[in-house]
Amino acid sequence: MTPIVAEIADATNPDVMEMLQSNMNFIWVAVCAALVFFMQAGFAMLESGMVRSKNAINVIMKNYTDMCFGALLFWGVGYGLMAGTCTNGWYGTDGFMFQGDGWDYMVLVYQIMFAATAATIVSGALAERIRFSAYLLVAMVITAVIYPVFGCWAWNPNGWLAKEGFIDFAGSSVVHSVGGWCALAGLLCLGARTGKFGEDGTAREIGGHNLPLVAFGGMILWFGWFGFNGGSGLTADESIGQILLNTHLAGAAGVVGFVLTRITIGGKILMTETVNGGLAGLVSITAGCATMEPAFAIVTGLSAGMICVAATAMCTKLKWDDAVGAIAVHGVCGAWGTLAAGMFFAGNLFNSALIKIQLLGITACFLWTFPVAWITFKVISVLTDLRVSTTDEQRGLDYSEHHEVGYPEFQATLHGN
Repeated sequence: MTPIVAEIADATNPDVMEMLQSNMNFIWVAVCAALVFFMQAGFAMLESGMVRSKNAINVIMKNYTDMCFGALLFWGVGYGLMAGTCTNGWYGTDGFMFQGDGWDYMVLVYQIMFAATAATIVSGALAERIRFSAYLLVAMVITAVIYPVFGCWAWNPNGWLAKEGFIDFAGSSVVHSVGGWCALAGLLCLGARTGKFGEDGTAREIGGHNLPLVAFGGMILWFGWFGFNGGSGLTADESIGQILLNTHLAGAAGVVGFVLTRITIGGKILMTETVNGGLAGLVSITAGCATMEPAFAIVTGLSAGMICVAATAMCTKLKWDDAVGAIAVHGVCGAWGTLAAGMFFAGNLFNSALIKIQLLGITACFLWTFPVAWITFKVISVLTDLRVSTTDEQRGLDYSEHHEVGYPEFQATLHGN
């Protein structure tokens, strides 16, 4: 037996065990980062499937590029604001254009994927009407400032919410509600798609062009969620089992909650909305997946599926034309999941002090994210056109914004062929 093999075989050596645990942590977080990256493909498929064929390329371009622009900006600015030295409790003051060691780089890679997710949520909600260049500017602000600052409050050990004991293990509020409230600000600034609402206010259905793609995208997102939640502890240990089980149970319960609600109140049980029910369950458990017993994970996801139905109807009633249901799924159900993390904390159920802290965090998330996002959209509207022209909207953003189309055999007239 070689000396190295002998040393590794010595399970009683604490240095060896520490080295093995460290390497396992690296491998696990690296795999989880890759899974979260793959969620970008899920978002691209789901969002592009939910829009008309003339806008499929535009949606994919937004998902592809916000990830890339966001990665550079989060490395240069956002990570420092979120994870840097925070003496004031509000934002980090160093770590910009980050340089560190191997583990620091691993955490940064993982967090880059989270920042991209927050921006991508906005893409789907504003589909079919926002100008591509304007969206990129919005995505850059989200990844460089909006997401990192709230992330500092909740996840930096010296963040003011973290010191209060705020619970958001993997980002029901930090990632999902941030994306949802940014989407709401954008919708209020942009308005509805042309033809979405009649003169009497009645909503008209604008169906997606590829519903199987929506289902495949939803499944990929579910798959990626195991990395999203499973890697957030940054350790490869026995806690992963509970986290992954709770994640899956809540997603499944979200679908059940949606279907049962539809059966109870009547109406159509649409596949697209069923997929959103599952996503609502996954969003809701993201805050408490490490601190809930499985039964309460089911309650959280089941409730999220029901809440998603009500929130979607509310958006339609208020004439908020959310093309993919991002506000209901990510904004509202993210807030519910954050509250549930305090209500159903294992061993300390329904503690009023903990619930108050969660409500404080939910409120802080909205009061930071929505106004800053709204101001961002308004400033961009002064600098450039925020919305495409009615002609370009009718023609489709694939051709007007990118000069190519997703299905040339069926859209040849756009090329003048």
